[in-house]
Amino acid sequence: MLFSSEEIYLAGGCLWGVQEFVRHLPGVLDTQAGRANGSNQSLENEYDGYAECVRTTFDPKKIKVAELIEYFFEIIDPHSLNKQGPDIGEKYRTGIYSKDEHHLNFAREFIQLRPDANKIVVEVLPLTHFTSSDSKHQDRLTRFPDERCHIPKNILHKYKS
Repeated sequence: MLFSSEEIYLAGGCLWGVQEFVRHLPGVLDTQAGRANGSNQSLENEYDGYAECVRTTFDPKKIKVAELIEYFFEIIDPHSLNKQGPDIGEKYRTGIYSKDEHHLNFAREFIQLRPDANKIVVEVLPLTHFTSSDSKHQDRLTRFPDERCHIPKNILHKYKS
């Protein structure tokens, strides 16, 4: 029997907190901090239109895309444009990106079914680019748990086993 995993990219403000939260979700196999959907693929201007995000590799037999999106909405303010907590700027926008159109359809449906759908500013777009962050940003809150984070600690570690 072949094992298959899937990837979705979640942008929810500063990537440190998003990675720390997502890594502990049931069915998540791996996370990687990075930047998505920028207009410049070089590292020369690393935030040229990019959103800070976390590449999330998951087992679709253990967690559904809809569940991942529901968890994701626990840690973001979906009404805030280019701002999460104290972090302000285009790179801190919220977004759900994927190369799999089914993932994007689940995200759009999830948003449309919410009573506040008309106020939600979360991007739902195909992934066009992903650049991994350097090692100092990978697993940052695991290595330095006292670092500042826009996600409250009780939520940040809600699913930590």
